[in-house]
Amino acid sequence: MTNKVQGRHPILAGDRSEYEAKREELTKAGIRYCLAAYTDVHGVGKAKCVPIDHFSGMMRGSELFTGAALDGLGQEPNDDELSVRPDLDRIVELPWMRGYAWAPGHLYFHNQRWPMCSRVVLQRAVDRAAGLGYVFNLGIETEFYLVRKEDGAVVPANPRDVLAKAAYDISDLLANMPFMDEVIGYMNQLGWDVHSFDHEDSNSQFEFDFSYTDVMSMADRQTLWRMMMKEVARRHGFELTLMPKPYANRTGTGAHFNMSLADIHSGANLFADPDDPRECGVSKLAYQFIAGVLAHAPALTAVAAPTVNSYKRLVKSGSMTGFTWAPIFRSYGGNNRTHMLRIPLTSPRVESRAVDATCNPYLAAAAYLQAGLDGIENELDPGEPRRENMYLLSDAELADRGIKTLPRTLLEAVEAFEADPLMERVFGPDLKTAYVDLKSHEWWDYHNQISPWEIERYLTFF
Repeated sequence: MTNKVQGRHPILAGDRSEYEAKREELTKAGIRYCLAAYTDVHGVGKAKCVPIDHFSGMMRGSELFTGAALDGLGQEPNDDELSVRPDLDRIVELPWMRGYAWAPGHLYFHNQRWPMCSRVVLQRAVDRAAGLGYVFNLGIETEFYLVRKEDGAVVPANPRDVLAKAAYDISDLLANMPFMDEVIGYMNQLGWDVHSFDHEDSNSQFEFDFSYTDVMSMADRQTLWRMMMKEVARRHGFELTLMPKPYANRTGTGAHFNMSLADIHSGANLFADPDDPRECGVSKLAYQFIAGVLAHAPALTAVAAPTVNSYKRLVKSGSMTGFTWAPIFRSYGGNNRTHMLRIPLTSPRVESRAVDATCNPYLAAAAYLQAGLDGIENELDPGEPRRENMYLLSDAELADRGIKTLPRTLLEAVEAFEADPLMERVFGPDLKTAYVDLKSHEWWDYHNQISPWEIERYLTFF
């Protein structure tokens, strides 16, 4: 490993007095260790653990990471390491593990931000929005399943949760309150302000709604939330999965993005327009943003639904309750859940239902923001909102209306991502290439497997 002080990869310059003041503050609060953290291309948190006495060095980039050991960082074994430089204002104590603080930051290489770091990718998008006078606000609806493994099969955590239509079920919600109450307490300690939570459409499936914030803060929250929820679930004797489709015949799990732009000076919601002639309550700017997202929707799907399993959620039918509630159409409407994009009744924002929680929230948010800004800069228009139930339209009716579908497989989405010039602007050429390679290999690794279904269907049939 490179020497952290005297080698070719020196500790970055920084305000030692500011860092020492923060170290003293954290020490007084009982913090003994800090996790110098970044989020990898899969959206999974990575870190080195640093005793609090070495906090100042950590803040100046002392902790080094071998990029070649991780996906999507574009390094070879002979390259110098990357360092993480945490954001001083975003350090938080882990509420479920007292004495430990999470310190997310950007990756650096030789004192320069590493362009293949997902947080750096989002920062570029944030800076572009700021240059146009906007703050991008984001809320994420966090859906999940609580599960156990029994004899190799995945089953609901609560064996009594067997209703065919389980949406809003009180009994199973209350049965899981020891877990719910603990994690909600942690979320509120972090200042996330949980608004409500409920039993979702399927057995042992749930959702939390909590406050939106600026996009970088929300991406940080989603990363920490995912780690926290899985750790606490294991303490309660089950697993929490964000897998989009763990059951073939049950509703899938999403992570809907609720998006709006605010004025960078006043904070006013620029998507709001109570006099909207299209009667959705949003502004011309919002419609241009919608048009940009729809224009780049196939490529966005490769980032927002980045796994093979994601596309088993993005289908028209297949749940016990009938419709899957998943978006498969490149369309928008008002308070209409059959579109990729809807405009909720309760507030002037745009909700994308095509996102799931296997995404890297930094990369997915950056891609959506840049696509929306592209629509604004080019003054695109999405056409009139559609009010009908899109699931009930025939293929001929969809074609007559000019409605196209989202990609049906990860391969199709990755091909769209590779072909879209905007994605290189968002990701940079190196990360774009690495992402295409990574996800293409994921598809072919899956496709080259012989499934039990194929054996059952074909082995003796032919």
